[in-house]
Amino acid sequence: MNTHYMQSLDWLILVVYFAILILIGIWASMKRKKESSLFLAERSLRWYHIGFSMWGTNVGPSMLIASASAGFTTGIVSGNYAWYAFVFIALLAFVFAPRYLGSKVQTLPEFMGLRFGQSTRNILAWYTIVTIIISWLALTLFAGGILIRQVFDIPMWASALILLLISAFFTMLGGLKAVAYTNVYQMILLIVVSATLTIVGLSHVGGVGALLEKVPTDYWILFKPNSDEAFPWLPIVLGYPIMGVWFWCTDQSMVQPVLAARHLREGQLGTNFTGWLKILDVPLYILPGVICFALYPTLENPDEAYLTMVENLFPKGMVGLVFAVLTACLVSTIGSALNALSTVFTIDIYVKRFRPDATQRHINYVGRIVTIVGAVLAIIITVAIDSIKGLNLFNVFQSVLGFIAPPMTAVFLLGVFWRRTTTRAANLALTVGTAFCLIVGILYLWGPKSDLWPHFMMLSFLLFVVLAAMMVAVSLLDRKGERHDIPKPVQGHTSALVIGLWTALAVVMITLYIIFN
Repeated sequence: MNTHYMQSLDWLILVVYFAILILIGIWASMKRKKESSLFLAERSLRWYHIGFSMWGTNVGPSMLIASASAGFTTGIVSGNYAWYAFVFIALLAFVFAPRYLGSKVQTLPEFMGLRFGQSTRNILAWYTIVTIIISWLALTLFAGGILIRQVFDIPMWASALILLLISAFFTMLGGLKAVAYTNVYQMILLIVVSATLTIVGLSHVGGVGALLEKVPTDYWILFKPNSDEAFPWLPIVLGYPIMGVWFWCTDQSMVQPVLAARHLREGQLGTNFTGWLKILDVPLYILPGVICFALYPTLENPDEAYLTMVENLFPKGMVGLVFAVLTACLVSTIGSALNALSTVFTIDIYVKRFRPDATQRHINYVGRIVTIVGAVLAIIITVAIDSIKGLNLFNVFQSVLGFIAPPMTAVFLLGVFWRRTTTRAANLALTVGTAFCLIVGILYLWGPKSDLWPHFMMLSFLLFVVLAAMMVAVSLLDRKGERHDIPKPVQGHTSALVIGLWTALAVVMITLYIIFN
């Protein structure tokens, strides 16, 4: 998307979008009680705030572009990353969320501190901070900075600074409440614009029937043979759960809206809403790439599929709206990450270790300072990434997620499901286990290529099995080791509405998998 595609009407729409966004942020911050916590929105979030916030945190401009690219080259098979997720969102709703809310924790390291002790909480707090700064902030800014640089023709550091100023404005002004309220507005806009692109594209192709004729039949299959290099079905079935549990159940940026739920029922309804929204990932993000293949099969760079559709099919004004949507994705993800970062550092490190008697006003002040420091660090890392030439770092880091996930997944699953898990076992998995996984990941990604390596998702599964087995062995041998009770879930029955909606979602998802296989 170059500047000549942005006409006067496009710029006007962009200005209007930002004006509305800022007004919503100010309105949300005014609704926050004076001197209340910035981090959990006074535990007042409703199901739609939670659903849109979780989905919005998950959606980035790189996801829009990468999903369309995957649709162009392979069809809907990458939709497994969206549709298979409902299993792990359900695990959050019925296993983890009741315990998180029952413990009244503000962060996931705090929860692990209740389960395994202060040493585990300290390790996990720093682990979470580093993960947020690199994977959520720097990489999102890198991807978004490329887009903004194309339109405004400004350096990467300036692009990153613009995005951070907007996101930090909401985070510092109104905390999670402002982030959650603006996410609702931004994600509705995203749905409208993306759906319009799909519908306009389908009309240009000639309808669904014409689309089916113009693309290969295997473009509509979710489970491909194990001989398929990119998406073999067995590594997806076994490997995705390792990343799914880590991402949806144990990542602070994703789970924080649930921690801020008004009560468990709202949290379970909100996660259910996220599951329904994830269904839209295929028609809104992947299908435009498939349509692009039908319309422009000679396109040389699949990564340009999304913007090719926008530039060729949308009239003046709509291009500005699309850029507003891409910016919305960025602001949503960055805002959630900044809030999670300030929450973990302030609650788990500063207050716990240095100022346990701090007032809420002082805690909020520190949280705002941490937001600024985190933003500066993110800009420095973003510029460093941008200075490296000849390497698609974003795709490399996406693969690295498969090697980051096993330790967290092993610790949380065994910590919640097996009472005999000891603190020593958990700490070994988070330290030695993480180092081991990262070494394997580096060898896999940058070492000599070999056919002996399994698919990276299968490798993620095998690493999890090794770490889980190690934790079981250490716990059984460590008979006098430190053990704590598993935090109890919040009291009360699961409502019939929650059970009904989750059952309906499961039926729809199973039906979709049957149809597309």
